[in-house]
Amino acid sequence: MVRSALSTRSPKDNFIVSVGQDMWIYLLGPLVAILPRHWRDSLPFSASIRWRSATIVSGIVESILALVALMNWYWYSMSTSLSHLADLVFAGKTAPGTTDHHLAFAALLVWSTHPLTWFISFFGIEGMVRTCAALTDSALGVFPLYLVDKTFAILSQRKEPEALGAPKFAQGNISSYVGTMRDKVVTARLSQVADEHCVIKSEAEEFLEIRACRAKLDWTPPRVVRYQDRYYRLEEFVRKSGARPFIYKLRRLAAGVPGRTVLLYSPEEEPVIASR
Repeated sequence: MVRSALSTRSPKDNFIVSVGQDMWIYLLGPLVAILPRHWRDSLPFSASIRWRSATIVSGIVESILALVALMNWYWYSMSTSLSHLADLVFAGKTAPGTTDHHLAFAALLVWSTHPLTWFISFFGIEGMVRTCAALTDSALGVFPLYLVDKTFAILSQRKEPEALGAPKFAQGNISSYVGTMRDKVVTARLSQVADEHCVIKSEAEEFLEIRACRAKLDWTPPRVVRYQDRYYRLEEFVRKSGARPFIYKLRRLAAGVPGRTVLLYSPEEEPVIASR
């Protein structure tokens, strides 16, 4: 019965349904973009969301909301502090010669050192950082949820036997966040250029070395990468200097199976072929 109903649906109705589904995805994207990466990957509609665009919108909205909250908190704090200080002046509990400028400076000092001011400012700055990171294809979630995720990861590691070769928290998690921030500083000074490819062949194996001017999202060894109709395993990632400081070394696989965990590599510009 359901199939017959779908088959009798007109092309116009199908278009409206498709647009409606896409609209929900675009609305949900910026909201779920605040989540840590593997939380997002577990969502059933994760593959349908353009995380770069969603994170840009999410970061901008976060900064705007923080700015609005900071302005409202400023007016409330200043008016409350000035009213309280004025009462002290009328009661004669202040130093002689106290002026309006002294009262305004004292109220501003109270506002600028208040923990809530720093709390709101953190989210405003974080929104700008997430927006800039998304421009270089790094979809970062909000830092408080990142800490919650890593706290649960530590607790779960204490309850379960540590897997052989499992990355340590200090080495694998905090360093990844710090490394992302370092990449933003490096790429901010570099112009956008096409990736450079170099194929290295031996008697038994074939390697593809990719040099890029921007770090590639989720490209961490030993992920599997699909390029055109070939499959590669990411063996090594290093950072160097130059116009393309991010270097990825991939080993070609004899066969591969498409899946959600496979990274699809489709450069926007035609790669530059190099020989070594």
